[in-house]
Amino acid sequence: MKKNIIKAVFALAGGGIGVILLPPLWVLVSLNKYWWLNNSVTNFLVGAIIFFIISLFLAGYIEKLVKRLERHIAAIPPVRLFYGSLSTVVGLVLAILISTLFYRQQTFFLNTVIPIILMLTFGYLGFRIGTTQADEWRKLFTWRKEPENAKNVLERKVDDNFHHYKILDTNILIDGRIYDLIKTGFIEGTLLVPNFVLYELQYIADSSDSIKRVRGRRGLDILNKLQNEHVMPVEMYEGDYDEIDEVDSKLIQLAKDKDAVIVTNDYNLNKVSQFQNVQVLNINALANALKPRVIPGENMHVMVVKNGTERQQGVAYLDDGTMVVVEEGKYFINQELDVVVTSALQTDAGRMIFAKPLHSTRGIADKKPDQKPDKKKSGK
Repeated sequence: MKKNIIKAVFALAGGGIGVILLPPLWVLVSLNKYWWLNNSVTNFLVGAIIFFIISLFLAGYIEKLVKRLERHIAAIPPVRLFYGSLSTVVGLVLAILISTLFYRQQTFFLNTVIPIILMLTFGYLGFRIGTTQADEWRKLFTWRKEPENAKNVLERKVDDNFHHYKILDTNILIDGRIYDLIKTGFIEGTLLVPNFVLYELQYIADSSDSIKRVRGRRGLDILNKLQNEHVMPVEMYEGDYDEIDEVDSKLIQLAKDKDAVIVTNDYNLNKVSQFQNVQVLNINALANALKPRVIPGENMHVMVVKNGTERQQGVAYLDDGTMVVVEEGKYFINQELDVVVTSALQTDAGRMIFAKPLHSTRGIADKKPDQKPDKKKSGK
């Protein structure tokens, strides 16, 4: 269908060009004496036939060009397209006004070529100015009543330290502290969650490992809370980097493309990002700077999942991934246990809590009043 339209346009354009250019050609070759050849109808048909033949070779290429143009226009937001069209019309009007100075000239270059060049140039410049400065044009045509205290408010200019997008990685969503931090208002801009991070969260949430499954679902819950409560603008990034396999590498590339900041608690991602000059907001570094204290003597209920590095130690994890090292936890693998915190260590790589079983802290005074001594041990 598009090819037929393109051929028809070529034929009509060729007919018009034939009516204008063929009469001088007939005079040049001494054929103007034939009335049946040198008339408007014949000139139109000859020009239309010639350009129709040319369209048979060019229609395919022009159709591909039109499709690319359609995709490009479809990707432009409606507001920018509106202001771009409006400024294009303004540019064409200016070109016509300037071209009136050349229309009365007898030279073909001045009365024909120059006006065409002016229209193409001013039309293109108008479209570019309208699309690239759409936000400024919208502010210009938007009437707003100035608040009474506007004069007392200083205008804050965006500098190099401000980045509009804050990219969240998988670990920071699982951690969960980002939600509390955002509620405090210390992070500004727009949160950007890439699709490949969402897919990784979904993969972790569907894992057969119960610990990974809990962490993945925790990350999805945090993301839903951020979206539903509208504490801060949240946008999804639909694109992907198929040529890059690692999620961390994709995050770094996305931060470069969007001039964004990565928000994470991953120690390795933090170091790699800094090496590639990508700014990172490390939640663990923030927590270390604030020096949060874990009160010794606080009770916890954990599940020991594996052996520790030292003798008789066991390792448990909280829902946010914090490691809990349990003394004598080796004997309680795959068991739930009440522990009491003895100390805590905060590092750039995360937080470690040291604890021991609650029953190991009970002394003789903790025995029940009705507990009787063992007769066999007493010799009775």
